Amino acid sequence: MADTVSHDEIVALETSYWDAMKAKDGKRTAALSGDPALVTGPRGLASIDKAKMGAMTEEGAWTLEAYEFEDIKVSAPAANVAIAAYVVRQTVRMNGKSSDYRAANSSTWVRGAGGWECHAHSETVLGDGNAA
Repeated sequence: MADTVSHDEIVALETSYWDAMKAKDGKRTAALSGDPALVTGPRGLASIDKAKMGAMTEEGAWTLEAYEFEDIKVSAPAANVAIAAYVVRQTVRMNGKSSDYRAANSSTWVRGAGGWECHAHSETVLGDGNAA
């Protein structure tokens, strides 16, 4: 299956990344990230190297308490490139306060000699930020 990309394989990568964030497993998020990874979201644009990605996962006054994917789409424009787009419902605790929200996310995965890495990720919070 070296020349094909399966939907389930990419969903498993996304799940592994989110599980690593939930566990605050910086080694895993660093291993799954491109070097650097481009990230866009409510705070703007960042180019993050593997070491910083690992540190950001482990540090800070935040915890990913729960998440659930909705409506995952996967596109494979080339044999070693896949794009996942989905909505995620998540509960995050930041500075002691728990918040629920939904966001539209996309990730661009590239398969190299060491396996799959996420080279770009984007998150857009939907609606007023409430999951209800």
